[in-house]
Amino acid sequence: MAGLLEVAGLTLSLALGLVVGYRLRGKNVHKVEGLIFGSILALIFSLGFSIGSNSELLAVMPSVWFNALVLLAMALFFSMVCAKLAMKLVKI
Repeated sequence: MAGLLEVAGLTLSLALGLVVGYRLRGKNVHKVEGLIFGSILALIFSLGFSIGSNSELLAVMPSVWFNALVLLAMALFFSMVCAKLAMKLVKI
């Protein structure tokens, strides 16, 4: 049941973002790039916080640190690339 509530929360957040974006599409919205980048950094920070608070995961971390670092770098890079492409697509 908790998983269903999480999916519902994510879906609601996405739908709300779509509605707000649709309503503001004709307006001059400046500095969206900074907001997107800040949001990505906040998500990466929260991921690091959840990893750091999990002692079982920290015990095996020395053996997987390089893979985790590569995944982090790729996720950050492709998130920024997709955000830039999306902004060009909607002409922001």
